[in-house]
Amino acid sequence: MSAFTLQSLMQQAGGLLPGRDDVARYLQDDSGLQAAGNPLMVLRPATTQEVVAIVQACHREGKRLTVQGGRTGLAGGAVPDPGDVVLSLERMNRVESLDPVGGTVIVQAGVILQDLCRQVEAQDWYFPMDCGARASCQVGGNVATNVGGNRVLRYGTMRELVLGLEVVLPDGTLLTMMNQGLKNNTGVDLKHLFIGTEGTLGIITRAVLRLFPKPRQRHSALVALASSADLPVLLKQARTHLAGLSSFEVMWREYLQAAARVTGLQEPFAGAHPITVLLEIEDWAAQGEDGAEALQRFVEECATRSLVTDAILPQSQAQAAQLWHLRDSIDEILREIRPFVAFDIGLPLRHLEDFLQRTRQRLEALNPQAHQFLFGHLGDGNLHLSTGPYPEGMLLQVESLVYQEVERVGGSISAEHGIGRVKKPFLHHSRSAPELALMRSLRRLIDPDQHLNTGRVIDF
Repeated sequence: MSAFTLQSLMQQAGGLLPGRDDVARYLQDDSGLQAAGNPLMVLRPATTQEVVAIVQACHREGKRLTVQGGRTGLAGGAVPDPGDVVLSLERMNRVESLDPVGGTVIVQAGVILQDLCRQVEAQDWYFPMDCGARASCQVGGNVATNVGGNRVLRYGTMRELVLGLEVVLPDGTLLTMMNQGLKNNTGVDLKHLFIGTEGTLGIITRAVLRLFPKPRQRHSALVALASSADLPVLLKQARTHLAGLSSFEVMWREYLQAAARVTGLQEPFAGAHPITVLLEIEDWAAQGEDGAEALQRFVEECATRSLVTDAILPQSQAQAAQLWHLRDSIDEILREIRPFVAFDIGLPLRHLEDFLQRTRQRLEALNPQAHQFLFGHLGDGNLHLSTGPYPEGMLLQVESLVYQEVERVGGSISAEHGIGRVKKPFLHHSRSAPELALMRSLRRLIDPDQHLNTGRVIDF
């Protein structure tokens, strides 16, 4: 297949040409960024061998590639430049095999995250990654952006769940690193070059992922706090006393009120508290203390010490699902405040109060009418701040303001969404000049002709 041309691969690789109605969806992603012009073509390979043939043909013919997964990213990384060859991995959607002895699964890059989770749970195993785009994001994109999600507190980011990868390099070389063991000290662990680098160094085609025993049950509780200053205390207590703690999701009052409005659900606590935390624990034990009882006792003890001012303990899975629906309603909220800026930042928890006070004051001074919606996976220091509406001409100023404050406290401008195109101008707020220079050197070494995902993360 290596001698094939791009035109000859059109039929074999599910090719689409500009002008068809079904090509429009490949011109944007969930960031809202739109392509400035049409790609040369869209190719949708079904096998690794087809990916190799496409990349080699692009290399010979001097064409640039934009790699796409589920296009759920919020940093514009999947948006092609005019004339690019778009390589969509959507047809590489097979769960190839599950090892019930070692607890691993081999998947193609285009498998939908939610489909993977359901398939392994049907075999009494568990893949713990979870995020709001679960129904449409793809595993390859999850790896390429090192997705975080709701259970990082217990299981880590996607990086900690990947054992092995298969990657096609920018010149078409196939790199097979399909390790299936947790320990492998045999020199440089090359898979980490491709986790979190957003498809700039290679195209992930297959992955070996870690699985865990399937939890018997999950239990949730929504607790109210008097101040965000109490968050680190509650987190430490929860990590100490709740062995199965998997999620620690924080919602400020303005966010929870907006979430109730857009979902039509009842607002918890009638807006009486400035901040709430959605706790989740996973319960494996077939005997011993029930997880629900442990969670209830923990909440009661926190209330006795006045750490928790109010609480909701769902009496059914349906009630728990309503609380999680509120937590996951950011997309509906953002539709009401366009034009907006949505931040995904990482902060040292000890600086949270200082960051919030300074940033909110500065944003309010910039535009008193703009909303500020705050929520996040504060168990791992990940805060989401969405603010708007602003005049289009003010959006860059808003971004600069917030990222200055992030840099001041030693935080990250992107905790889980990646850099892509949208955040590239601000990368210097989180990376030093020597770090940026080394990142450029890696790109020049692996992709000297700038064929792969050009214009993302960092320029050559």
